[in-house]
Amino acid sequence: MSTADAVTGYSVAASAVSLNGLRKIYGDVVAVENVDLEVRAGEIHALLGENGAGKTTLMRLLYGLTKPDAGSISIDGATVSITSPKIARAAGIGMVTQHFSLVKTMTVTENLALQDAGFFSLDLAGARRKLLALCEEIGLEIDPDARIDSLPVAMQQRVEILKALAGGCKVLILDEPTAVLGPQDVDSLLDVIRRLRDTIGLSVILITHKMHEISQVADRVSVLRRGEIVATENASGMSIASLTALMVEGVQQEIVETGERSSQGTSVLAIKDLTVHLRGHDVISELSLEVRRGEIVGIAGVSGNGQSELVQALSGVFVHQTGEIHVDGKLVKGGSPSAFAEAGFGRLGEDRHASAVSALTVEENLILDRLHFFSKPGILLKRKIRKFAEESITNFAIKAKPDQAIGTLSGGNMQKVLLARLFGERPLAAVVSQPTRGLDVVSTRYVRQLLMVERNTGVGILLVSEDLDEILELSDRILVIFKGKIVGEVARKDFDRIAIGAMMAGV
Repeated sequence: MSTADAVTGYSVAASAVSLNGLRKIYGDVVAVENVDLEVRAGEIHALLGENGAGKTTLMRLLYGLTKPDAGSISIDGATVSITSPKIARAAGIGMVTQHFSLVKTMTVTENLALQDAGFFSLDLAGARRKLLALCEEIGLEIDPDARIDSLPVAMQQRVEILKALAGGCKVLILDEPTAVLGPQDVDSLLDVIRRLRDTIGLSVILITHKMHEISQVADRVSVLRRGEIVATENASGMSIASLTALMVEGVQQEIVETGERSSQGTSVLAIKDLTVHLRGHDVISELSLEVRRGEIVGIAGVSGNGQSELVQALSGVFVHQTGEIHVDGKLVKGGSPSAFAEAGFGRLGEDRHASAVSALTVEENLILDRLHFFSKPGILLKRKIRKFAEESITNFAIKAKPDQAIGTLSGGNMQKVLLARLFGERPLAAVVSQPTRGLDVVSTRYVRQLLMVERNTGVGILLVSEDLDEILELSDRILVIFKGKIVGEVARKDFDRIAIGAMMAGV
């Protein structure tokens, strides 16, 4: 039964989940400290905070992936000991992360049936009935017989949500759900989240770094800073400025200056008729583009239109490709990673966890691309390595020690290490893919300003991002990619979100 909120006067639903005094410590690091958080029945509750603020740890505690050192969790007013995801799901807690857990070679129906499977049996008919009933109730359309690997990312995400609902989910945790989506799919997902709240009374915990998502769908927002909840407010009363201030108050963060846009010079990257053949068809087809010195060229496109393959081709991954790639007017022969590096071309991959070796230290990760410069036959030059690491930590505002394992860093600091590795080599040109994906507001601002600074020193940057706002903010020119081909080019003075979005959709 609803009660009156003494502060706002609004009707307040009963508590769906209550976290009481939760605490989690890893070694000397306090990840979560004395957290009290209430999520009401039928509300969308946004959780905001810098990378490393404790959001993921808090949700891992709720979903049973991690055991708290202190505190308790209550579901519908009753204290529950959640020691595993199985117990969490039985208590009505579901979770969808950026990394889906679907079996891609199976159908939608088969994936739903798996979670209720007995020994040697799948109730496919029951799973189908449950799926169709859910789709009708919340107004979603999905083919029950479609194989997961045939579905676009946005639809796979919906299957994950439906899978959680089919398991009896009453509180759904969504961890950065729009990070894997193109701009056309973001609004659609936010609409789905609203419908889940309004039609079936689902409670949603939305972890996000994107302020406009909070203003569009959230009922309330809680801000985490250094493992503690520092504010819980009605989302409608919070401005972007006030939320950002709560996130970073008292946190020192070096922000570099962007400077003015310089005029572009000669060509430093030229791709001519690049074709990449994979999985029985051309994922990139006769693609040509040019990036000049001191220029950022943005590649805009909906996920799955060849952006990842373009980045991999420029990283020396693919063997089965045709066409030519020139760096500073010289043909890159062989197309291997070392050939690109020797030509003066750098790269930042879309997955920072795949680009870093988590068990190695910060200083070891910083020199991975140029070990020859920091070694003699059979010997690492440790003093030289340490000096370079200390300079990089200072110059790129990395919150870490040289001998600290990179896997212990927040996403923002890990990205800074990779950017230091890239630009520390002073490349002539570079491809930078999804540079701020999953980063908080402060880290995002730092990375974007850093790219502008490097651009203004003369580096030619090919920026690949599924965040259209990022492309519009940073690019001097935008090239739109669709089905592996460049279908449009727009100069900065002619940027138009609607027109670019239409080209991204193939119009």
